[in-house]
Amino acid sequence: MRIFLAVVLLATLLGCAPATRVTLLPLPSKRPSSVEVKTTSETWAMTMPFEVANVTSRGSISADRTNAADVQQRHAALLAVQPAPPERFILYFAAGGWTLTPESEAAMGGILAQATARPGGEILIVGHTDTVGSLESNDTLSKQRASVIREQVIQRGFPPLLVQAVGRGEREPAIATGNGVDEPRNRRVEIVVR
Repeated sequence: MRIFLAVVLLATLLGCAPATRVTLLPLPSKRPSSVEVKTTSETWAMTMPFEVANVTSRGSISADRTNAADVQQRHAALLAVQPAPPERFILYFAAGGWTLTPESEAAMGGILAQATARPGGEILIVGHTDTVGSLESNDTLSKQRASVIREQVIQRGFPPLLVQAVGRGEREPAIATGNGVDEPRNRRVEIVVR
């Protein structure tokens, strides 16, 4: 009888013990994030950092909370091997073309040194313009700016397959302006090293 009760108790505990645990960690950028945990019988939307969803082998979900210290203690090995967050750099251009400002030209070497020091890194170069000119010409100019920087990155030894260049034209201004406004902070490329 005792063995039977022990087996029943163990089976009950295993049915309730989490088979899977999902923890929502905060993003380094502090932006909100969320994740949805689904089983065949339940769905749980997690929207708060350090929220935990415990999923049993039977598919039931129970909610819980944790904190940074507990996550660090439980998952130190996983946290130690996660990739570094992306690094972002901005270079600015003179009006109407793809010539870097003197300050940005001076910063280029340091940016590329950081990019090449990152193991396995990829580079995304996103070109932007101010609102002077037509949408079509600004699309072309933003792509040209990104392509020029891409070529410089490749010339300094970065593998071409790991460098992508795209243009956004005037669609994502750093400083919101009306149409036809010459805003130097919008004439830029963003370099994302990930």
